[in-house]
Amino acid sequence: MRCIAAFDLGAGRRISGKVSPEIDTTAPRKAKNTVPPTLTLESLVRGPVCGVDEAGRGPWAGPVCAAAVILDPRCVPKGIDDSKRLSALQRERLEIEIKQSAVFAVAFASVEEIASLNILHATGLAMHRAVSALNPKPVHALVDGNYAFRLPCAVRTVVGGDALSLSIAAASILAKVARDRVMAEMDELHPGYGFGSHKGYGAPRHIEALRALGPCPIHRQAWAPVRLIQEGKDAGLAGAGVRDGDAA
Repeated sequence: MRCIAAFDLGAGRRISGKVSPEIDTTAPRKAKNTVPPTLTLESLVRGPVCGVDEAGRGPWAGPVCAAAVILDPRCVPKGIDDSKRLSALQRERLEIEIKQSAVFAVAFASVEEIASLNILHATGLAMHRAVSALNPKPVHALVDGNYAFRLPCAVRTVVGGDALSLSIAAASILAKVARDRVMAEMDELHPGYGFGSHKGYGAPRHIEALRALGPCPIHRQAWAPVRLIQEGKDAGLAGAGVRDGDAA
């Protein structure tokens, strides 16, 4: 199958599409060694179905990334799961296998677009870019979460979808690996902040770097934690961020 990688940082635009009801799957996150995601939800729809997920809504710095994946049911890489339950090495291996066997697209919304649109709509923009880049075009998108972004095809939200749908799980892997790669590059461009380790999340090392260096161009400067640190009012942030390392 043809594989497409789309890295689009262009200006925001109006997004339109068709929305169908949410699948109510509010079960808690599964523990290890439980049932892996399947293609059950994909099989309910005739025609190409893509899974869609994002990475980077929560960090204090860097772009938000989205991926869309149409899996070939005859050739699904083994081990696909919610990206947060996989190690970095597992994700990188699966990224290669997914790109070799599936139709996919990866897209971004920039820090400037996050500031202009807000993080929710910037996420929707990145998802729209990813789904629009797919060929063949999907007739339906399974989107992780409970917000029905307007995409260029019918949309069904799936709460906890990266643990239920193989297509969404595959998208979560591609989005996570792509964004982590960008943040490693940002670590070289903006040394001292530790972007390569915490990926822009509110880890203690990140807080200390912001106190010492102030924000850099890829920081989301309107976000409350970044603003509070700039104003010297960040005492309550100590210990509140995620740990360094493989941030989700």
